[in-house]
Amino acid sequence: MHDAVAHLAPLLGTWRGEGHGTYPTIESFDYVDEWEFSENGKPFLRFVERTWIGGEPRHTEVGYIRCPAPGVVEIVAAIPTGQAECGTGSVDVSDGLVVATDATVGNTESAKQVDRIVRRFEVDGDTLTYGMEMAAVGEPLTLHLKATLQRVS
Repeated sequence: MHDAVAHLAPLLGTWRGEGHGTYPTIESFDYVDEWEFSENGKPFLRFVERTWIGGEPRHTEVGYIRCPAPGVVEIVAAIPTGQAECGTGSVDVSDGLVVATDATVGNTESAKQVDRIVRRFEVDGDTLTYGMEMAAVGEPLTLHLKATLQRVS
C-alpha cells in the first residue's frame, strides 16, 4: 500500500448494510448500501458504491480518495446521473478513522442541479457509518443519506 494512503487502510474491503435517505424534494426511503474500497499500490484508494431498494439496483458511483498532505484528503467521484464531484477534506486517525469531505459538483446539461456534497465516513473496527449532505435543486445543504455498514470482506 502506498505510504500516502496507508492511514486509510481501515477503509479497505467491502462493506454492506442498511441506509435511510431523505430530502425535501422526495419521499424518504430505506435502502441496502454497499461500498467497496480498494488500493493498487498507487497514492489513492478507489471506491465503488452500489445501492438496492427491494432487491432492485438503484444508485451507483465510482471514485477516488487521495491524500496529498498529512491530514488532508481529496475526493473525485463520478455519478451516472450526470454529476462529477471534486473536493477536499480531512482525515482524523486519533480515535478510529474519520474521513470528511466537502465538494463542489459539476453537472451535465441534462442532469438535476447538484451544487455541493459533504460526506463523512467513520470506521470503528468492522463498522462503517456513512453520512452525506447535499445542496441540490435549490435546496440548502441538507442531510440526504445515512447508513451503517458492516465489513463483509
